[in-house]
Amino acid sequence: MKLHREGYLIITIGLIILIAIQGLNYYLWTILGYWWLYAILTIGVLVMAYLIIQFFRVPNIKYIEKENEIICPADGKIVVIEEVEETEYFKDKRIQISIFMSPLNVHANFNPISGLVKYAKYHAGLFLVAWHPKSSTDNERTTFVIEHKNGKEVLFRQIAGAVARRICYYVEPGDQAKAGEEFGFIKFGSRIDLLLPLDTQIDVKIGDVVKGRITKIGELK
Repeated sequence: MKLHREGYLIITIGLIILIAIQGLNYYLWTILGYWWLYAILTIGVLVMAYLIIQFFRVPNIKYIEKENEIICPADGKIVVIEEVEETEYFKDKRIQISIFMSPLNVHANFNPISGLVKYAKYHAGLFLVAWHPKSSTDNERTTFVIEHKNGKEVLFRQIAGAVARRICYYVEPGDQAKAGEEFGFIKFGSRIDLLLPLDTQIDVKIGDVVKGRITKIGELK
């Protein structure tokens, strides 16, 4: 387990604020003498510190790539599996699989396949709740396309939610992506969409709880 670099500043500032609050809490306890109030506030400070730190955790998982496998790009829950018209890049029908990430999930994002990064584009937008049907097209988002060595292309998209206000990504067109390697991070609640070829073998179903770099989403044909 390690802490993500995107969290260093936030964790530092958060802990400084919480230490200041706890110092004030101790000062008030010495004046008022309400031990139960001191205990409640202390527990609250510890819980907040835990939540801030755990949000930026990244488990140490080593992914061993398998031929044509599509690995899960993020922790979360499968909320959509449906055939849709993809209008940004392919402009044809694709299978969309959407993964909702709550604030309690790991928020690092990982390449679902290996191959050449053909497309990477950031879009400013709204901050609808991540499970809203229009969040895929109206929210702040970043779209990527990787071409697998077998010629198939997979599109995946980081989507900001109602709380998430910053999408971070580290790949550009022309890069060689490796399945299971980190390509980005979304801060505080969000969603990942996968747009797959219609003949893709799908190995998950709606409601499944999935893990980045562990759960097999499907297989390219």
